[in-house]
Amino acid sequence: MKGSTQIVRTMCLTIAATVSAFAVTGAWAQDAKISDGVVKIGFIEDMSGVYADITGKGAVTAAEMAVEEFGGKVLGKPIEVLSADHQNKPDIAASVARKWFDEDKLDAVLDVASSSPALAVLEVAKQKEKIITLSSPGSLRITNDVCGPTVVHWAYDSYAIAHSTGQALMGAGFDSWYFVTADYAFGHSLEKDTGDVVTAQGGKVLGSTRLPVGTSDFGSALLTAQSSGAKVVALANAGSDTINSIKQAAQFGLAQSGIKIATLAGFINDVHGLGLQEAQGLTITEASYWDMNDETREWSKRFFERVGAMPNMLQTGTYSSVKHYLKAVEAAGTDDTKIVMAKMRELPIEDIFYKGTIRPDGRMVHDMYLFEVKTPEESKAPWDYYKLVSKIDGEKAFQPLEKSTCELVTKK
Repeated sequence: MKGSTQIVRTMCLTIAATVSAFAVTGAWAQDAKISDGVVKIGFIEDMSGVYADITGKGAVTAAEMAVEEFGGKVLGKPIEVLSADHQNKPDIAASVARKWFDEDKLDAVLDVASSSPALAVLEVAKQKEKIITLSSPGSLRITNDVCGPTVVHWAYDSYAIAHSTGQALMGAGFDSWYFVTADYAFGHSLEKDTGDVVTAQGGKVLGSTRLPVGTSDFGSALLTAQSSGAKVVALANAGSDTINSIKQAAQFGLAQSGIKIATLAGFINDVHGLGLQEAQGLTITEASYWDMNDETREWSKRFFERVGAMPNMLQTGTYSSVKHYLKAVEAAGTDDTKIVMAKMRELPIEDIFYKGTIRPDGRMVHDMYLFEVKTPEESKAPWDYYKLVSKIDGEKAFQPLEKSTCELVTKK
């Protein structure tokens, strides 16, 4: 009996030691699932230039709100938000991203303002095999020739804007166009994609003038557009460029002469900056609007308390991508790039602003909305600026997958 008892005791001690060892190993493995013990996400925005109001502090604040809603931690580890101002210079944006990845052990870049800096950072992220999601830039190249397995285009792109606004105006009989275009990747993409819509539906593109980002004098370009005889002067620009060109178009009396001013990348911030007297009647395509329902209104009120403005689709897109990334990390049980990216593609996107899925080319497909800016009489309160014209189903809003030139699609 004594021998049997001793054997049982020895077995119990062995089992206990083994369980203890597994517990220690399991705890160590759990810690090892989050690299460096922290999840780091980065945002390279325009904090001081022409796109500061539509990206900048607002985009970073939206990201911080998403992190706060997640409890500030994922898998028991803290979430750290890094942000920087790229000054609208691609080399600065790329340099920041490279430092973050190499020295600061950044896990993912979850937004970069403006297409040219974004394309530069995208290449760095691909080289480093890191996740990058983009809400602020609109270049269609992101899901075409420069796509990648860890690249996701979130809020909108030039194709969605062109087809929503272009088709609506062509349908209303505005069949001759002249473009005033910002001379960089996004402006070029907007002009081309909208021009394709116009010509495909039997309309004519009568010409274009390209101007540097940050141009203050649009007079010559607008007068050339006016003299072309075009029914539509399309502004393929954004931020303060859009505001300045609309103001100067009003000074030259373009609208009074019967010309339709089309903003191809307008935002609610632009309407606020212009005032309803000048902005009324503009058509604007966005992926979200703060005043859609009780949930969006409540969130936007908290955003407004921090930023002093209601959010646009670039900022809500950043919020959405951060929440989805963190959900994917949690579901994957790790911050490993390939495993998290697989989860991001597997899980549906579901938050108060966006509902959609990620296609093989990296396009996040969701509904878009065409709005018309209210008259001063129609508006009931500050920031009550939009009335819904139509909802465009995600499958129709974005470039069809079969037209994608992304190698992830064409190689299959």
